[in-house]
Amino acid sequence: MSESFLTDHHLQLRDEVRAFADEVVAPRVADMEASREIEHDLAGEIARRGWVGATIGKEHGGMAVGHLAKTVIITELSRVSAAMGAMVQASQLGTAKIVHFGTAEQKDTWLPRIAAGTCLPTIAVTEEVSGSHVLGMQMTAVRDGDDYVLNGTKVYVGNSHVGDLHGVVARTGDGSRGLTAFLVESDRPGLTLSPYQPTLGLHGFSFGELVFDNCRIPAANRLGDEGDGRDVAYSSSILYGRPNLTAVALGIHEAILETTTAFCHERIRYGKPLHELPTVRAKLGQIQSRLMTARLTAYHAASLLDRHRPESDDPEKRTDLPSCDAELMNAKYVNTEYALDSARTAMEIHAAAGLHTDRPIERYLRDAHHIYAPAGTSDIQLLRLAETALGLAKGDYSRRFTGPESAAPHPVTAVPA
Repeated sequence: MSESFLTDHHLQLRDEVRAFADEVVAPRVADMEASREIEHDLAGEIARRGWVGATIGKEHGGMAVGHLAKTVIITELSRVSAAMGAMVQASQLGTAKIVHFGTAEQKDTWLPRIAAGTCLPTIAVTEEVSGSHVLGMQMTAVRDGDDYVLNGTKVYVGNSHVGDLHGVVARTGDGSRGLTAFLVESDRPGLTLSPYQPTLGLHGFSFGELVFDNCRIPAANRLGDEGDGRDVAYSSSILYGRPNLTAVALGIHEAILETTTAFCHERIRYGKPLHELPTVRAKLGQIQSRLMTARLTAYHAASLLDRHRPESDDPEKRTDLPSCDAELMNAKYVNTEYALDSARTAMEIHAAAGLHTDRPIERYLRDAHHIYAPAGTSDIQLLRLAETALGLAKGDYSRRFTGPESAAPHPVTAVPA
């Protein structure tokens, strides 16, 4: 059923990314796991394939293939290395703010570089004091003539140590309209990176801390108007963050099933393959069922986002367009929870063998935990889904911010090797 969402072009892209992941990424995974160091070279090599520009328009050198194709790309990379899938999704998330809020000059300056893989963008919203509560952030941006001066700290920034352009949301006033977004080049004086701390999983990926100490940027680096920061953060998270992380979880989930079925064929118990045991076969059935459901929610949500074409530049005139915010939330919730559940089930099947690092199953369990919090924990997704059920949902970001750059996918074409 899930294959019905994919065109021949999607399948061609899937084959291309899978071949690259198997041939180029897979041989480097062991070193990333052993060293736990940030993988700069491979991140650049992947970016130069053009995949970060999946939703950037042709006019800016992007692939313009849409959100479902983006899902396919991230999933196939994550199937081999969730760290590299996370690298791509974080940069594509960083792209969203420019696509939807950038001026013509900002788009002309940055989108071609992102599409070519010479610039990796990030988005920096989370703070230690506020977590998922965007309106609780305390970092400030103060206007000073033709500049803004930024002070504060952002944490858990995806691609923090490989990023070239940070999309930063800071407080310029009080209340929900007191947040403003900015583009900050990584080499700006006053911006420093805290030493990177190794993490539970996603070895090779960087998500660290940015410190702004009287970091001065020109007013031309502002994204949108003052007060648009909340919409920059929310729209990027909902339209990109949730489906992107859904795709990472889906890739991990696919790897879990492939690895576990192979183990059940090779491991012999009582003179027969392990999968002959009814209890093991039932657990395999659980993983298969979860994966089928998870893939459907992921493809369905991304497809809805792709079909979202704005009929007017005036958000007030888009009320007849269907919102898919809830589907994006649900896809993130289902894929995150099911990947975690299946990772545990797979560990139960592997038993003691799964505890050794010469098998990847323990890596999948560790990596899956990294998908839980970003773009809203499962608790947050359930709260928002409850608001949908009660008729209290707010935002409708899929109606308001599906821009022309990403709304009409072009046929997927292969990127030359």
